[in-house]
Amino acid sequence: MDDRVVEFIRGLRAAGVRVSLAESIDALKAVESLGITDKTIFRESLRTTLVKASDDFAAFDQLFPLYFGSGGPAMQSAMEDLSPDEQEMLKAALEALSGRLQRLMDWLTSGAGPTKEELEEMAARAGAEWAGSPQEAQWVTRRMLQQMGYGHLEEQLQQLMAQLQKMGMSQQAMEQLMGVIEANREALAEQVAQQVGLQIAQDRASRPGQLHTSDLMNKPFSALNREEIELLRKEIQRLVTQLRSRAALRRKRGSQGKFDAKGTIRANQRYSGTPFEIKFKKRKLKPSLVLICDVSNSMWAAAEFMLRLTHELHDQVSKVRSFAFYADLTEIEPPLLKMVEAQPDDAFHAIRNTLPGGHYATDLGHSLDTFCHHYLNAVSGRTTLIILGDGRNNYNSPRIDLMKDLQRRARRLIWLNPELPAQWGTGDSDMLDYVPVCDAVYPVRNMAQLSAAVDKLLAGG
Repeated sequence: MDDRVVEFIRGLRAAGVRVSLAESIDALKAVESLGITDKTIFRESLRTTLVKASDDFAAFDQLFPLYFGSGGPAMQSAMEDLSPDEQEMLKAALEALSGRLQRLMDWLTSGAGPTKEELEEMAARAGAEWAGSPQEAQWVTRRMLQQMGYGHLEEQLQQLMAQLQKMGMSQQAMEQLMGVIEANREALAEQVAQQVGLQIAQDRASRPGQLHTSDLMNKPFSALNREEIELLRKEIQRLVTQLRSRAALRRKRGSQGKFDAKGTIRANQRYSGTPFEIKFKKRKLKPSLVLICDVSNSMWAAAEFMLRLTHELHDQVSKVRSFAFYADLTEIEPPLLKMVEAQPDDAFHAIRNTLPGGHYATDLGHSLDTFCHHYLNAVSGRTTLIILGDGRNNYNSPRIDLMKDLQRRARRLIWLNPELPAQWGTGDSDMLDYVPVCDAVYPVRNMAQLSAAVDKLLAGG
């Protein structure tokens, strides 16, 4: 049971729940003291020791039955209510079936169901390893049920009942048999769904290189409605937790640094090479960021989430300065950044009120000119300069010359664009002119892509 609790903790962490080593030890001690006989007490002991924030209860409630459930409702045996003669009739009728349908009918009538190994094998064939969302899990579940023969089950049941009627089974016995089969049919489908959910959770926990995502996080910013934006705002903290944990792990792995050949030679000259003392160069894993965001109406959702991510991850960067541009550019001061987190809609209006321009007034070229005249000292050889925008300038000058100057001055110039690459260069888009100047361009059409881009920035990529 200790191993399963540890697996469950890994699953929680992969779902974005912060669980420390001390809390993990507390959970194991609680299980040791309270036992696992009473399922309710067992569940509450883990919930109390592992979950600190109310927002994490949903992840706990979703994962607990997957790791500690019984595999779904128990299946019943149809044989118990049949007389010996009726049991022989049923066996003979089942033997007339062939292949997977015979196996499915055996499961539904005997109540034994497939083994855990058989379920895992079918889940693998159905593509469970590629599923990562509830919709994809449902698709895998349907694939598994089709593998079992559920698509032809109604036809087979009719043939089975007709065969049993010919063999002389009573109507009452057939009705009882059909009732058990229907109950087992639903129970087996639920067992399959639980097995798929468990495999997805375990697979996600075993892939720390990937961020946990939901369906909503893969929906384009431009397609989000108000309710969905609110849900994503609530998801931010879970995402920040994952990004912070990954950044801390990278720093831990890189704390020793890489071998410093010159430093080693200099340090050992006084020993004439004996003994040999190896020196390492420490890696500076906390980047310095300058963020320039397009805050036009169409870009605000992406800008809001980017500003919130970088603001809440301030402890993972050595320094960060944020700027907003529309018809012109201004720096976003700390009070406004806090407003983005607490009152994002009010923050949008407050930021826009500091910038000139009516509808369709985006002008990155002029904004870059303002940046270079007033804020150029923000960029140095240790700065990663990030521009978040769609590259549309309303046919104004894109000022590629200023972009080249900034690229030479910065450590790296990264562009985050929420538009499809196929749209670059169309209409008033100057994106194809900006791309060659950038060190990297990342698509950020949705929250999943945006968080992955931020993760790369924290890693120095």
